[in-house]
Amino acid sequence: MLVASTDVPHGMAPWQVARKSVVSCVSDLAAKGVQPHAAMISLGLPKNCTRPYVEGLANGFAGASKEFGVRMVGGDTNEASGLVIDCSMIGFASKMPTRTGAKPGDVVVISGTFGLTPAGLEILMRDAKGAGAFRKYAVESVLEPKPRQRFGIALAKFFSSSIDSSDGLAISLYELAGQSGVNIVIDTVPAAEGVEKFAQENGLDAHELVFHGGEEYEIVATIPKSRLNRAISAAKKSGIALHIIGRVQRGPGDVFVGKKLLENKGYVHFDMR
Repeated sequence: MLVASTDVPHGMAPWQVARKSVVSCVSDLAAKGVQPHAAMISLGLPKNCTRPYVEGLANGFAGASKEFGVRMVGGDTNEASGLVIDCSMIGFASKMPTRTGAKPGDVVVISGTFGLTPAGLEILMRDAKGAGAFRKYAVESVLEPKPRQRFGIALAKFFSSSIDSSDGLAISLYELAGQSGVNIVIDTVPAAEGVEKFAQENGLDAHELVFHGGEEYEIVATIPKSRLNRAISAAKKSGIALHIIGRVQRGPGDVFVGKKLLENKGYVHFDMR
C-alpha cells in the first residue's frame, strides 16, 4: 500500500507515483524469482484530485504494466482524505526461496549497492548538497526506482533464503538471520559510489545511509557454497552483477558488520514535519 502523505516525496510526478506502487510488488516477487502475472489496483482519491492527476496515474499504471509484463485486471476506486494506492499482485512458481533457509556456511549476496536512494531523499526533502552525476542518479533512484527483476528471476533457484530490501538493508539482514536461526556477518560494506563523500559534505553518517536508509529495491539473499559457482556463471550469462558481501554463521539471529553488532532498525516513513 502506498500512502501519499508518507510515501511520496516532493517532486514525484503522478505517473511516477503510480509506477512506484507497482514497483514495490514487482520487487517482492523478484526476490522470490517470480515473474508477475496480474495485479489489481485500488485507489483512494481525495476530493481535490484533478482529472490531469488521475490521467497521470493511469499513464503510470499503463507504463508499469508494459515495463514489468504484468496485466492490470481490476480493482476499486473510492474517496479518501489523501491519495492511497493499494496494489495486489500475483505470479506463479513451482518453488521459491523462503526467509527461513539460510544455513551456516552460506554466503550473503546482494543485487546492488546501497545508500544512493537515502541520499536522494535527503536531497529532495532536506535540500542536502549534491552535485553532478551523483545528484542526478540519487534523485532518479527515488523518483524512478528499479526493481531487480532480472537478478531474481535468473538467480533465485540458487538462493537458500531471500528478501526484498525496501525496508532497509539492516532490517532485511535481520529478517533472514532471525527467521533462519543463524548469524550473518558482513565483511564488505556495500556503499554506492559517492555516498561517503555525500555524507561528509552534509554532516550525515554514511553507515546510516547504507544500512538504515531504506526505500531501495535491491535483493538480499544467501547462497550455499555448493551452488555459488553456478550462480556466478548464471549471473555472467545474464549480464547482471552478483555482489558477495558476507557469510552465514551459527548463532541466535544477530547481524554483525565485521565484529560490531549492527543495529536492528529499518526504513521509517518520511518525517513530513
